[in-house]
Amino acid sequence: MKKYYTYFPGCSSSDGGAKAYGMSTEAVAKVLDVDLIELEGWNCCGSTPYSGVDELASLCSSARNLALAERKGLDIVTPCSSCYVILKRTNQYLKEYPKLKAKVGEALAAGGLEYHGTVKPRHLLDVFVNDIGYDEIKARVKVNLGELKVAPYYGCQVVRPIPSFDHPETPQTLDKLVESLGAKATQFPLKARCCGGSLIISEEDLA
Repeated sequence: MKKYYTYFPGCSSSDGGAKAYGMSTEAVAKVLDVDLIELEGWNCCGSTPYSGVDELASLCSSARNLALAERKGLDIVTPCSSCYVILKRTNQYLKEYPKLKAKVGEALAAGGLEYHGTVKPRHLLDVFVNDIGYDEIKARVKVNLGELKVAPYYGCQVVRPIPSFDHPETPQTLDKLVESLGAKATQFPLKARCCGGSLIISEEDLA
């Protein structure tokens, strides 16, 4: 049965340096009978560095995407870990902090929007393993990876903020997904550590 989601590609996966990632996302989704309906009128999430410059503006920018998605009545899905953590954190903050929600609400109202908190931001990995499932994915494999050794890397955003669809320090979903494709997931102790991406603007050498 075909599954439907509001799709937030993000800037990088849409027209940026990760365009191939976006193309792969759409191709795999098609094979798995997942209909990714691109969110009309979406704006850049600002990525994680923007929240360090102006947190309120970052939340308002992300809340606009959530408000647009809420009109569609579907979960909003993104393949980008940075977009995911921003959308999920914004959603969480608006539920936990009434004063912050009021400020963001004023900004949304100025643009003719409102958000009631009914949207569930999700990462593509979550959708693949929990909605489609390992067995179904394994059944649709066209090229078995033949015991290829792979070190799954989640980074620090895909399984955060807590609560998450996987363990924040020792996640396993990507490992299991890799093995359902025929590859062999190797133990990688740094798989949930930060890559330094948020420092690329302010501390490029450190990143």
